[in-house]
Amino acid sequence: MLKVLTILSTALSLVAVYTGMIALFTFKKRVPYAKAAPKTRFLVIIPARNEESVIANLIAALRRQDYPKEKFDIVVAANNCTDHTAEVSRAAGVSVFECTGAITCKGDVLHQVIERYLPEKYDAFAFFDADNLPDPGFLSAMNDALCAGERVCKCRLKAGNAFDSWVSGNYGIYHAMMEWVFSRPHAAAGFSSNLVGTGYVVHREVFERLGGWNTKSMCEDSEFGAICASIGVRVAWVYEALSYDEQVTGFWTSMRQRLRWCSGMVEAAHYRLPALLKSDVPKRGVALDFAMTFILAHTQPLATVLMILALPWYPKWMFLTMGASACLSAIGIMLLSVLICKLGGYPIKKMVPAILLSPIFMVSWAPLQILALVTPVKRWSPIAHTGQDDVEKAA
Repeated sequence: MLKVLTILSTALSLVAVYTGMIALFTFKKRVPYAKAAPKTRFLVIIPARNEESVIANLIAALRRQDYPKEKFDIVVAANNCTDHTAEVSRAAGVSVFECTGAITCKGDVLHQVIERYLPEKYDAFAFFDADNLPDPGFLSAMNDALCAGERVCKCRLKAGNAFDSWVSGNYGIYHAMMEWVFSRPHAAAGFSSNLVGTGYVVHREVFERLGGWNTKSMCEDSEFGAICASIGVRVAWVYEALSYDEQVTGFWTSMRQRLRWCSGMVEAAHYRLPALLKSDVPKRGVALDFAMTFILAHTQPLATVLMILALPWYPKWMFLTMGASACLSAIGIMLLSVLICKLGGYPIKKMVPAILLSPIFMVSWAPLQILALVTPVKRWSPIAHTGQDDVEKAA
């Protein structure tokens, strides 16, 4: 048991060291993309299932873009809605694409809508969840990145309701941490940033190379990022593009959502890790770097399980230090959360409940990662949205 634990811990340590080395690139000076003329013609795609309470807010936010109105269209991909999502969308003056057949995950929706609109010669496709509120400069910033040669671009994401509960606040901290510890440094190093499933843009050239949208897993965003990496296309992180997202406010709803994320990551790795490791494209480093993300998703929970199973073999003195170590770790997590709030633009005074309870939120990832390996989620379940995002509070 100890031998297996040692091997797995060593593998995890190597991945952690690599991740830490890449994270240092977050201190590299960021060079903004040069301002470009509005050349890109966008199709904004909004996958939606029973989102009548929030869809109009997103459409209104898109109407406020400082990008030429004739340069982008909006389509709502209605996924077998039983409410008035389609009617509200049409009343707001946008097109509605009605999905057909069995839909088991968001990837199925995107497959249908890209198949329908790819022939219409849009230059790029922007993707938003229905509860998002993009900043007015979103499309302009993405146009700058695309004109600079990027082909898949991810925005900054902030919690629009970060102050509603300690849970939504911790989502804000989590997304900011992923941006400063993962997306920003990986992009600075020339690798892929973290492709979260909203607020991103894909150039039509990518879909033409891939033959459309072809993900299979519950975690379509990470899987699509892996597919891109396997052909040498990185996900760029566009700091100037910003979108606000309504986050879950209840802890148990959060657990259910994050279990789906963890399960989807494991499933995506099952489908795409071999291709990443075997990739022989010129930019192979992009593929191998992305493979590390999938490897970490497996080694981290396995190491946790083995550490628990190995408890009978631990020397007694280790148990005496565990309490002190747990307290120090909790303090470290809270201090890190304060720093992340500062970097992410969240007022620390308003984030006190989230900061104080951040150790609980962070530790709660461990059982979810383990469950994802043994009892994977096979079906997507909707999260109710209220449309109560307050961008001014989160700004």
